[in-house]
Amino acid sequence: MAIMNFGGVEENVVTREEFSLEKAREVLKDETIAVIGYGVQGPGQSLNLRDNGFNVIVGQRPGKTYEKAVADGWVPGETLFGIEEACEKATIIQVLLSDAAQIQCWPMIKKHLTAGKALYFSHGFAITYKERTHIVPPADVDVIMVAPKGSGTSLRRLFLQGRGINSSYAIYQDATGRAWERVIALGIGVGSGYLFETTFKREVYSDLTGERGTLMGAIQGLLLAQYETLREHGHTPSEAFNETVEELTQSLMPLFSENGMDWMYANCSTTAQRGALDWMGPFHDATKPVFEKLYSEVACGNEAQRSIDSNSQPDYREKLNAELKALHDSEMWRTGEVVRKLRPENN
Repeated sequence: MAIMNFGGVEENVVTREEFSLEKAREVLKDETIAVIGYGVQGPGQSLNLRDNGFNVIVGQRPGKTYEKAVADGWVPGETLFGIEEACEKATIIQVLLSDAAQIQCWPMIKKHLTAGKALYFSHGFAITYKERTHIVPPADVDVIMVAPKGSGTSLRRLFLQGRGINSSYAIYQDATGRAWERVIALGIGVGSGYLFETTFKREVYSDLTGERGTLMGAIQGLLLAQYETLREHGHTPSEAFNETVEELTQSLMPLFSENGMDWMYANCSTTAQRGALDWMGPFHDATKPVFEKLYSEVACGNEAQRSIDSNSQPDYREKLNAELKALHDSEMWRTGEVVRKLRPENN
């Protein structure tokens, strides 16, 4: 484990150079890893583990995702099983179901958590909010987490490119004395670029804040507000979309991803520099109270409870699809469909 300095703050980090794939294989050579759930994270993590040479099986209920697993090469009765059978066979149970499905399936999973096994999550939700989820692991199993900082699709795509996605890791319970080497080996196995230390609570607080904030909720709100303002002042849909979304995602994001926002500021026009520096303060001051309120709602458990209540409703999927359809059918994103088709690589 290396201690690295991030902006003056030291953190524990594990890289692939110091904990190699060969070492990870050696640590887990006698383990059977069951990936439970084949939805968001399941495909990427299980396929990466399989391609990296680990003994991995998948547990999934019948349905479309089961058929997707078959299409990805998982063989029923050999490497693909029902959830309970996979849990019984495993020494490491990776619970990658949705938060709502974890609550539903927990009695089935817990039944097979015998002494010495490891219970693995990629999200701190179930354990941090255990009073609400009622997911309380037995004391004689390791409880660990590897949380890739991106979607399962990105995890798989970067793996196939020979790259990696950064992940956090945490140990909630070390019953065997092997929890650290197990979690790091799994982190390397699923394709992490490097692993940084956290706790289950810090992971879920930051994750829920990020999803509702700059990663999805806030960015959609900001983009829509600017798009609407431009449209209301007579700009065409194409012009409004290009100035709001296309230039951000296609031109500027790659630049500050590669070099930082300070570099991007230094390499744009002096007019853009002046305006950005002047206006970042008002935008910060306007949104900081919203982020503080959001974090407070996450920390007190209200966001978790809303998620549990909503996702447990029998008509949840229908309501969700209606909301997503409204987003898809909005003028801004219908314009986006046309603009994307006009990109040079699509012509």
